[in-house]
Amino acid sequence: MSNFKNKKKKLIVLGLSYLARDTSAVIMQNGQVISCCEEERYNFEKHTRAFPINAIKDCLKMAGLKINKIDKIAIGFDPDLYHNYKIKINRRPMPKQSEVRNEIKKLLNYKGLIEFHEHHLSHCASSYFPSGFDDSLVISNDGIGEVACSMICHGKKNNINIIKRENFFPNSIGIAYSAITKYLGWGSGDEGIVMGLAPFGNRNQIVPGKKKSYKSYFKKIIKNKNLKYEIDSKWFAFPRVRDKWITNLFIRTFGKKRERDTEINQNHKNVASAIQGRIEDILINQLKYLNKKKRYKKLCIAGGVGLNCSLNGKIEQLKIFEEIFITPASGDNGISLGAAYLSTVNEGIKIKKKKITNLSLGSKYTNDEILKVLKNYKNINYEKPRKFYQKIAKNIYNKKIIGWFQGGSEFGPRALGNRSILASPFPENMRDHVNNEVKFRESFRPFAPAVLEEDASKFFEIRQKSPYMLIASKVKKDKIKKIPAVVHVDGSARLQSVNKIDNDVFYKLLKAFKKISGIPVLMNTSFNVKGQPIVNNPKIAIDTFLKTKIDILVIGNFIVKKK
Repeated sequence: MSNFKNKKKKLIVLGLSYLARDTSAVIMQNGQVISCCEEERYNFEKHTRAFPINAIKDCLKMAGLKINKIDKIAIGFDPDLYHNYKIKINRRPMPKQSEVRNEIKKLLNYKGLIEFHEHHLSHCASSYFPSGFDDSLVISNDGIGEVACSMICHGKKNNINIIKRENFFPNSIGIAYSAITKYLGWGSGDEGIVMGLAPFGNRNQIVPGKKKSYKSYFKKIIKNKNLKYEIDSKWFAFPRVRDKWITNLFIRTFGKKRERDTEINQNHKNVASAIQGRIEDILINQLKYLNKKKRYKKLCIAGGVGLNCSLNGKIEQLKIFEEIFITPASGDNGISLGAAYLSTVNEGIKIKKKKITNLSLGSKYTNDEILKVLKNYKNINYEKPRKFYQKIAKNIYNKKIIGWFQGGSEFGPRALGNRSILASPFPENMRDHVNNEVKFRESFRPFAPAVLEEDASKFFEIRQKSPYMLIASKVKKDKIKKIPAVVHVDGSARLQSVNKIDNDVFYKLLKAFKKISGIPVLMNTSFNVKGQPIVNNPKIAIDTFLKTKIDILVIGNFIVKKK
């Protein structure tokens, strides 16, 4: 039901991700995204749960608005769904809707409308409406929303309708994956490390001292039928005890929990392979089941599990959908976007059917602002060269590592050519060099290739564009030796396709590198070190450059070197 009184005025919505981790803010005007920012980039707390006050301020600044110009605040979480649930859930304390409303009004001095939207519906909206699709299946899977852990929707024209809310806590494949991540010695938000480890394992091997394979055990641990999956609580402790994650039965079967920074053995690799394979089996079976019921040509993916690019690659390879779209902020940072869309369409405003392939609408700085910061440092030299792209490309070709800070910051966890560390995709040891000397990450973790969009099909087995680096595809066999530093152990790569319209500056650099090397590919990873958020302003970019073995910093039109 519409609460917006002035129908002649353009509707301005402030979308918020709050009450979960990865808090964020989005400003939308009549369905057009104006700015989107993540709070962790400002408070330097990765996966922060803090109220996104700094993200809100920056969004308003970039939109040229004061808080009193916001017609609605839309929140992608409805706490009253949790409080009204019939079963008590073992989770952190949750304020009520009225308490959240009062908190926001007080913090922002806001007197307007505040709307709450279901968490998973917000996830689904965050993928469907930017997809440009007119008719699509939409799925969301993550740890937990209010009480639901997944949702299946049908997006058609300006509407998104729920098909199924099947799985409720504790039946969560997202939390199950997190539990295995903890068992393997990593923390919250490190599920991508397990995904990277999985190809080194073999889930078909027999568990040491047992008679069954890892795959057989995990079929018992997470059962599924059609659209429903069920977590066996004999193996997982999280339904009953916070922060314990797995049970003694799990430890007796698969061995003791690995501690962080200790040796990774074959058992650990096989467990990673088993959880990754099980999630793939479950969701691919769901999609096949849904497609038998109704033929969908398009698929939209959201929710934290949507960041699993190996799974997304398997879905793309199925060829049961003509095209898939994964929103770049698939995690909880993206529910601010989805909530803003929902509050907009609830007013009868039609969302323009145009695919959004660039959401780098965060903090940005002019060359004058950058120069002012550069002048504060006495231990650097900087210049504005005439042959800007050629000079950078030549340095990359000569095996230099580049810190790359351009335009607005990306929305979501992937650096897409605005806040990136760039290097040559060859030789193979470039991967180890960047991992060990710059990123300080585990040596097995792969790096992504950024490729000119027009050349993507020449290097990768993929049938569509991949602007958000969220689909892993096989590297063509005759190209593996040309770009070995960005090819994973299983012959796959999480590619980002780049075109002139979405990112002209990054595109020109790729073109310049291709002209020198004959290769239209660069290694692209996020501009940060392990455990830190992606750099968000010139000072943090320069400080990170000085503290690491990054050779050159390219920030705006300036090339910076250490003295």
